Amino acid sequence: MTSTPVPTSAPGSASTSAPGPASALTPEDAQKVLAGNFAPWVLDLGLAVVETSERHAVLRLPWSERLAREGGGLSGQALMAAADTATVIAVASARGGFTPMTTVQQSTSFLRAVQGADVLLDARIGKLGKRMAFVDITMTPEGPAGADGPAARASTVYALLG
Repeated sequence: MTSTPVPTSAPGSASTSAPGPASALTPEDAQKVLAGNFAPWVLDLGLAVVETSERHAVLRLPWSERLAREGGGLSGQALMAAADTATVIAVASARGGFTPMTTVQQSTSFLRAVQGADVLLDARIGKLGKRMAFVDITMTPEGPAGADGPAARASTVYALLG
C-alpha cells in the first residue's frame, strides 16, 4: 500500500495547546492519514472523514450487516474501534499531521442499540499537551435514528510518541 504524505508539524514545534486553525488538516488530508496509517481490518470498517478542525474530527461509520451482532445491533467492538480511530484523526488534525501515538486508556458507555443507520463519531479534544491527549467521542446514529440522541460515548487518553 502506498501512502500519500500529509503535512506534519516541524520538529520541536509541539506546544501544550492545540495549533491554530491554519494548521488543521482538511478532511481530505485526514482521510489520507486514515488510509496510510491503519491496519487493514480498521480500514475494512469503511470509516470516512466528514469534518476536521483544530479541536475535533467527525467520522462516519457506515452501517453494515457484517458489523451487526445477534439481534441486528451494531457491535460494540466496531464502535470502540471507530472511536479509537476518530481520536487519532482528531489529534492528527489538531497537530497538523500524523505522528506516532498510542492508546493509553479507553472507556466506552453504550446507551442504546444502532440498527440500520450509519453512525457519526464526533471526537472532541479536551486537552492536547506535548505528550498526552484527552478526547471525548460522541457516537450518534445519522438521520431520524439520531433524534433519540447518542448511542454511545467514549473517552480516550493517548500518549503522543512523536
